[in-house]
Amino acid sequence: MARYQDRVFNLVYRLSGHYQDAQDITQDVFLRVLEHIGNFRQQAQFYTWLFRIAVNVAISRRRRGQRVRFHSLDATTDSPDGDGEMRTHQIADPRHERPDDAADRGEQVERVTEAIGLLDDEFRSVLVLKDIEGLDYQQIAEILDLPLGTVKSRLHRARSELKVRLEPIQ
Repeated sequence: MARYQDRVFNLVYRLSGHYQDAQDITQDVFLRVLEHIGNFRQQAQFYTWLFRIAVNVAISRRRRGQRVRFHSLDATTDSPDGDGEMRTHQIADPRHERPDDAADRGEQVERVTEAIGLLDDEFRSVLVLKDIEGLDYQQIAEILDLPLGTVKSRLHRARSELKVRLEPIQ
């Protein structure tokens, strides 16, 4: 658990968008792993099996209608005091950045986060695993139990949808 808890938390946080939900989901994931460790067939790598459980639990939780807010861990953080407020942090050194540039970047981060949150689960999962977690296509195919071609087509569609959603308003 100690070896994978941070990676699992980061993944489910990116899928759920809320700090407390991610904590609960992470705990659920490890409980399920402990309950089903006997089912692990060692045909895949352990972290692939673990990530598959994590994605499934996060998607399940979302479908049950629990909180649905998506924010990047790289640009925002949920306050651990539980107030549920998201705060955008300065990504660049504020001494070298103009305030209007920081505001523009904050708006862009918010817009991208919102656009990712509007993607269907099947597309958002592939996008998060590839572009945020940095997994390769084969790993994603194993985690999601999908053919390699399906992973590639879903990623292409997710990126295409994001591109359309992020086009400048004219």
